[in-house]
Amino acid sequence: MERSAFPIVVSGPSGVGKTSICQGLLAGDPWTAYSISVTTRPMRPGEEDRKDYEFVAEATFDALVMMGELAEWAVVHGHRYGTRKKVIQETVARGRDIVMDVDVQGGMSIKELYPESVLIFVLPPSPAALEERLRGRGTDDEEVIQTRLRNSLDELKWAPRYDYVVVNDVLDNAVRDAKAIAVAERLRTSRVRID
Repeated sequence: MERSAFPIVVSGPSGVGKTSICQGLLAGDPWTAYSISVTTRPMRPGEEDRKDYEFVAEATFDALVMMGELAEWAVVHGHRYGTRKKVIQETVARGRDIVMDVDVQGGMSIKELYPESVLIFVLPPSPAALEERLRGRGTDDEEVIQTRLRNSLDELKWAPRYDYVVVNDVLDNAVRDAKAIAVAERLRTSRVRID
């Protein structure tokens, strides 16, 4: 019997640990695959094109948007990020759930295109913890940190529109909760294939 796979969208404000939770969902789970984002931001040291992100020029990104090839896209901290529809469809067609780390508005776009998607919103344990995490990165000056913090706090209003909310107080617990959600959704009988 062929299984019906589905998109799993992990969203939340900057600094809540979305990427770490996605990595935890993928670890040792043969039913999942990761969707890398297309981005216009410069490659950071240690990153690889088409492994960490698909790095493209702004003109290429604009062309993808114009041709309707992106399921969602947004400008985040001055750079554009998006998810190719083709990647979602091909992964799900192979019977693997696709895990996506996208911004909060992008999650809603994915749900609109693929209603069978599971949206998980990640909350920080507190605004103070969120600020501490943003500062802990050590890559931004005070003005950037304050802008990211304001934007992150504003994005919390999206949580009620998501299917599930996970609080990332302790990463292992947040990953456990996200995995439990994925397993529960796999057991649902109402799953349909994306074609």
